[in-house]
Amino acid sequence: MKEENNGTPKNKWSRIFRKKWFFPAVYLTVAAVLLTVVVWYQNLDNQVQDEAQEQTEDYTPNPADQDAETVVGQQELVKMPVESPDKAEIVTKFYDYNADEKDQEAALVLYNNRYYQSTGIDIAQADGEAFDVMASLSGTVTNVKEDPLLGNVVELTHENEVTTYYASLGEVNVKAGDEVKQGEVVGTAGQNLFGKDIGTHVHFELRKDGKEVNPEAFFNQPLSSLDSALSEEDGSEATDESNAAEESSSTEESEATDETDAADDSDVSEDSDATSDENAEEPNDSEQEDPGQSQDDETDAGDENPTDETSESSASSASA
Repeated sequence: MKEENNGTPKNKWSRIFRKKWFFPAVYLTVAAVLLTVVVWYQNLDNQVQDEAQEQTEDYTPNPADQDAETVVGQQELVKMPVESPDKAEIVTKFYDYNADEKDQEAALVLYNNRYYQSTGIDIAQADGEAFDVMASLSGTVTNVKEDPLLGNVVELTHENEVTTYYASLGEVNVKAGDEVKQGEVVGTAGQNLFGKDIGTHVHFELRKDGKEVNPEAFFNQPLSSLDSALSEEDGSEATDESNAAEESSSTEESEATDETDAADDSDVSEDSDATSDENAEEPNDSEQEDPGQSQDDETDAGDENPTDETSESSASSASA
C-alpha cells in the first residue's frame, strides 16, 4: 500500500515543490511574461507615434489658409484721427436716419440760418486748442485743396475702396501722391466758415464705395467690417423696396376694385334712371289723352251755354 500511495499525483507535486529550482523557475517565468507585455506595449505606443508623425509630414499646408491668416493679421483697424482719443471730443455726430431724435439734433450744422445734415463727425479738444490730425488708415493722398467753406481739405484712399476725408485743417503736412502710414500727421486742426460756431476742430468722414458711413461705428474695427455693414444695409434697402412694391401693388389692386365697384354702381344708377324715365313717360301719355277729353268737355259746355243765353234772352223779352 505504501508503494501505491507513493505513486499518486499528490506525492509527485510534493516532490516537485521540494526541488530547489522550482520557485526560482516560477519567478523567472512570471518576470519574463511581464517583461514581454511591457515591451509589446512600448512598441505599440511607438508605432502610433510614428504613424502620427508620418501623417504630419505628409500634410501639405493650404496656401489659401495661409493667405487668409496673413490678411487678417495684417489688416488695419480704423483709428480715430487724433493722437489722444481720450482728450478728444466729438462735437458733431454723423446724421443717421435710424438714430433717435437727440442724436439727429446733434448731427445738424447751422450755417447761414439753415440746418444741414452732417456727413461725418467734428472732433475738437475740450480746451479748444489746435491738435495734430493723424491718418486714420495707411493710404495714398489723392487730393489736397483749400475750400472756401470747409478750409483746407485732405483726402486719402485706402484698400477695399475705402476713403478718408479730413477738412477744417489749419496746416497741411502732405501733398497729393504721398504715401502715408496709419498714425502719421497729415495736418493740424483749424477753423472754417461752415462750422465757425464749433471753433477749432477737424471734420472727418469715412466713405466706402463713395458712400458716407458713420465713423464712430467703425473705430477699432477692421476694414472688412465695412463690407459686411454695407451688405446688410443693401439687404435691408432691398427688403424695404420689396415691401414698398408689395404695398403699391396692393394699393393699385384696391383702387382697381374700387373703380370696378364704382362702375357697377354707375350702371345700376343708370338703369334706375332709365326706369324712372319710363315711369315718368306714362303719365305724360295719359296727359296727352286728357286734352281730347277736355276738348269734349269744352264742346259740351259750349253747347250748354247757348241754351242758357237763349233762356236769358227770352226772360228779357218777357220783362219788356
